[in-house]
Amino acid sequence: MDASRLLLDASGEILILVDTRTMTIREANHTAVRLLGYTREALLGMHVIDIECALSDLFFWDEVLGQQGSGETEGAYRCADGSILRVLKVALPVGEGKNLYVVRSNPVEQRKRLEDEILEMSSRLSATLEATGDGILLIDSENAILNMNFRFSQMWALPKILLDSRDDGGIFDYLAGQIKPGQSGILISALHNLDADDNSFDTLQLHDGRVFELRSLPVRTGQRIIGRVHYYRDVTEQKKVEEKLRIAAFAFESQEGMLVTDAKMQILQANRAFSQITGYTGAEILGKTPNILSSGRHDAQFYQHMWTAINSDGAWEGEIWNKRKSGEIYPELLTITAIKNQDGVVSNYVATFRDITKSKAAEEEIKYLGLYDALTGLPNRRLLADRLQQALAASSRSGHEGALLFIDLDNFKTLNDTLGHDIGDILLQQVAQRLSSCVREGDSVARMGGDEFVVMLEELSHDPLDAAAQTEAVGHKILNTLSQPYQLSKYQYHSTPSIGATLFNDKHDAIDELFKQADIAMYQAKQAGRNALRFFDPKMQEVINNRAVLEGELHRALDNQQFQLYYQIQVDSMLCPVGAEALIRWIHPERGLVSPAQFIPLSEETGHILAIGQWVLETACAQLKAWESSPLTNTLTLSLNVSAKQFLQRNFVEQVHDTIERFEINPKLLKLEPTESLLMDDIEGVIITMNSLKEIGVQFALDDFGTGYSSLQYLKRLPLDQLKIDQSFVFNLATDSSDLAIVRTIIAMAHSLNLGVIAEGVETEQQRQLLLDIGCTHFQGYLFSKPVPVGQFEELLKL
Repeated sequence: MDASRLLLDASGEILILVDTRTMTIREANHTAVRLLGYTREALLGMHVIDIECALSDLFFWDEVLGQQGSGETEGAYRCADGSILRVLKVALPVGEGKNLYVVRSNPVEQRKRLEDEILEMSSRLSATLEATGDGILLIDSENAILNMNFRFSQMWALPKILLDSRDDGGIFDYLAGQIKPGQSGILISALHNLDADDNSFDTLQLHDGRVFELRSLPVRTGQRIIGRVHYYRDVTEQKKVEEKLRIAAFAFESQEGMLVTDAKMQILQANRAFSQITGYTGAEILGKTPNILSSGRHDAQFYQHMWTAINSDGAWEGEIWNKRKSGEIYPELLTITAIKNQDGVVSNYVATFRDITKSKAAEEEIKYLGLYDALTGLPNRRLLADRLQQALAASSRSGHEGALLFIDLDNFKTLNDTLGHDIGDILLQQVAQRLSSCVREGDSVARMGGDEFVVMLEELSHDPLDAAAQTEAVGHKILNTLSQPYQLSKYQYHSTPSIGATLFNDKHDAIDELFKQADIAMYQAKQAGRNALRFFDPKMQEVINNRAVLEGELHRALDNQQFQLYYQIQVDSMLCPVGAEALIRWIHPERGLVSPAQFIPLSEETGHILAIGQWVLETACAQLKAWESSPLTNTLTLSLNVSAKQFLQRNFVEQVHDTIERFEINPKLLKLEPTESLLMDDIEGVIITMNSLKEIGVQFALDDFGTGYSSLQYLKRLPLDQLKIDQSFVFNLATDSSDLAIVRTIIAMAHSLNLGVIAEGVETEQQRQLLLDIGCTHFQGYLFSKPVPVGQFEELLKL
């Protein structure tokens, strides 16, 4: 007997194999022979019409053969004894040619009996379904819903439309949609594992936070499983209680020692941490009082104050000395809390404590770690400074020179910005390893922070020149070592250092001064093109000292009235004066005229620009007020440069408003000129500030236009009156077609935005004429006048 025949005979269904070319039976299984009453030999070769006796059978085959697919119908077979067997038939093609079909048939009476049994059992259960607090769902073997109780629909909040339609698929989809992702498989398993006998509970978590327990059991009649019953129980509150108990148990078993006593101070319970700290087991202290831990270091007054606080405030916290079982005295931080019942009477005391000995050990470790860099393991600045102090003293005694090499990695910020800080950290760790390999055992390598490292060399030659040569040799070794390729995770990277060096040989040398010298030398190396070594140059120190002196003099310049405003005329296309730009000048009593290029950046760095900017505003408003009385000047606008720091002050609008009111000037004659770079800082804040000032009447010109990074989408939102073409475009206007094209574009854009245009830096008539030809009608520059004091400016207007 072949394998296919064995499979046919093993089935409890009627299975026959039909050749659709002849409509004859090619094979029949044991169940077909038994239920139809024919011998197998009689069935083989028989035409299917000989055993089919229902009209539906003819249509069934027309459907199957016409579609070349499967088919299903209720039909009837004529048995050998003449009786009729009603069956549910399904035809399935086998083989690639689809000439052979397997017809599976189940007696309709058998299915009807099964359904009747399920319905009968469902009816018997109906009386008990509503009597339970659980939600109950009864399904048959085909996953059709036979019954559910009201509690089930209530728990799941089943929509009425699903209950009315009894759409089983819709109900199951709805149930799955209420369950949190990842748990719908539990419901699916319960639906499809029909014959599973697992009595365990599964937990379902719903989107609304509720928790259901699901228990699924098979429903049997005799030995057959005819369906399945699902029990759903809402255990949300139970789970909350369990979670609280779990948290409480976890908290009790925390790392802090805990002790619970009754109102008479007899110990009821202690946690594991208590035993670990004190050495006493729970059994040893049960029923005893906490006096067993007394160290004897505290007097009666101490305990009296403690219990006074507990009785009045309900709690006490403080440091106390206690004794372990071993007799060791140790400090602990102790908290005692009184627990009262509903009547307000103390029922228990809870003590929690922490062994401060461990904390102090941790503090020592922190102090140790405070001397080393966490990323590289190298000494940090603090430890290096201590070692340098010792090296200076040793150098003073021995006469040997020492050296500091300040090392900065070139373009390290670019690495962080492109590959990420984690890759940058790997580079720093490898640099630390390479630096350590470049020096002797007695020398020090430290990380100052970021990408800055310092190497300290000791016991160099007595002769400074020889010591410098030794330092240079180490420096070049470091340059060569750090310039080799790095493998940073999956990236190969090349990095170079810039190194500054300075020698020391006197304990009186200031540590900060030596660091500063090495730092200055390092910047000299960077200015020399990077990947270089430079020794500290005293001339560089002199420049820095001069800068510090200038900073101090700048601080006093306002008080000493050393600033003046110079005025540069602005004219229209007919060369008529229309305004002026006020430019600050510092007239130093000893240095003479100090260039704005020197003191303006310095004032920005030091913050003096705020006071200077306010002085310029007040002086300009005073001048506008003075010009009101003269027909030559009462229509002139006065433009002021405004620094970004000044403009971004929170009270800048109030400052301008108060100054305008104080001097009682026409605000429309005051024009502020913020630079284009201001728009990079806080564009939304800038727009708000400018609109507020615009409401007062103040005008705005955008200075140095074309040199910054402003976006056109912001430009159209700014309440500007004028664009100021930067002099860098005007200078080569006659010889550079690119500059001419840029200026033409700026003018066209300004006109499209209904903005005025003024060109600064106009020095020749040819430049003015070219600008005039392409639509620029306002000018400023040496062609008309350089910036001059107010007296010369007013004389200029009379010409």
